[in-house]
Amino acid sequence: MELIIDLSVFRKIKYLELLHKGHIVLVYIALYWWLIRYIWSFFKRVKEPMKVLVKGATGQIGYAIVPMIARGIMLGPDQPVILHLLDTEQTNEALNSLKMELLGSAFPLLKQVVATNDNVEACKDVNIAIMIAGYSRKDGLDTKDLMSKNVSIYKDVASVLEQHAAADCKVLVVTNPANTNALILKQFAPSIPEENITCLTRLDHNIALSLIAEKVKVPVSNVKNVIIWGNHYANQYPDINHATVTIKNEEKPVKECIPDDHWFKTEFITNVQQRGAAWNRSQKSTNSAVSCASAACDHIHDWVYGTPKGKWVSMGVYSDGSYGIPKDIIYSFPVKCEKGKWSIVQGLTIDALTRQKMDLAAKDLEEEISMAKSCLD
Repeated sequence: MELIIDLSVFRKIKYLELLHKGHIVLVYIALYWWLIRYIWSFFKRVKEPMKVLVKGATGQIGYAIVPMIARGIMLGPDQPVILHLLDTEQTNEALNSLKMELLGSAFPLLKQVVATNDNVEACKDVNIAIMIAGYSRKDGLDTKDLMSKNVSIYKDVASVLEQHAAADCKVLVVTNPANTNALILKQFAPSIPEENITCLTRLDHNIALSLIAEKVKVPVSNVKNVIIWGNHYANQYPDINHATVTIKNEEKPVKECIPDDHWFKTEFITNVQQRGAAWNRSQKSTNSAVSCASAACDHIHDWVYGTPKGKWVSMGVYSDGSYGIPKDIIYSFPVKCEKGKWSIVQGLTIDALTRQKMDLAAKDLEEEISMAKSCLD
């Protein structure tokens, strides 16, 4: 009997010890949980606003893109922004009206709007510059006239950006001839890193994706890795040799899904090259505004936050000689983005037709650059 009592006491002691240890474990769990939440609170804190310049803000593309930026489509749903809207004195009424409209929309991410026609005020400390200002291709305006008008615009803004923008400012040139306008800007802003000046070929990239998706009858998100080589218009070449389509959870080459080589070499290429112009004619306007604004948001978003693994996009970037393209021109390549930097996708097989089209686009750009330089004399 005495032995049984002792065992009972022993069991009670062990139980109390276990209970005590359990309390200690719970305390440790609670402490760890509090620590994790405390650390996570630093990541959840409101980010510093990014300053985004839109030059040519009252144009159709500008009017389309500024609410997209304010809503977080370009820089994400947790990134506050300060919009710098720049346009000419002649647009002051429209500029102030746009500012009031943005403020009246009460976008949670929009912390401030600076509306001005002063280049210095507009460029002050901006982190991203979207260059939409310039003359577009209109009936009766040939390439030489277009070049002459735009060269002076980009020459003037380049030096101001160089002196007053943030040191890591990313520049996207949208207005055609976008590649050459970007190169002129680079020439007159030599201290801006060459990798920070790009031009928009994402619109053409997106059009190519949509045409393939329409042909295969899948969502456009199921198509990836088309390439726009070269220029933003004219002799650009949409390359589908490495593109894939996901059908019923299986990734297949586009050429396998659309075994129509004639369509790719004729209608597809023509539609990618001329879809923007066709939209403009049908809308009786000078710009395919919404699609262009959306493409510019895509361009900046992927540049800042990175491209998904296994996926690339098309960007007009400073050539390093990859794929035999002459150095020191702005040329559209397939690129991957990571941690705010882009890199040209290497090692892709280039067939004879693609090689021919790539070289033609490079030649076209070199002639355009020569024409632009003559406008500077």
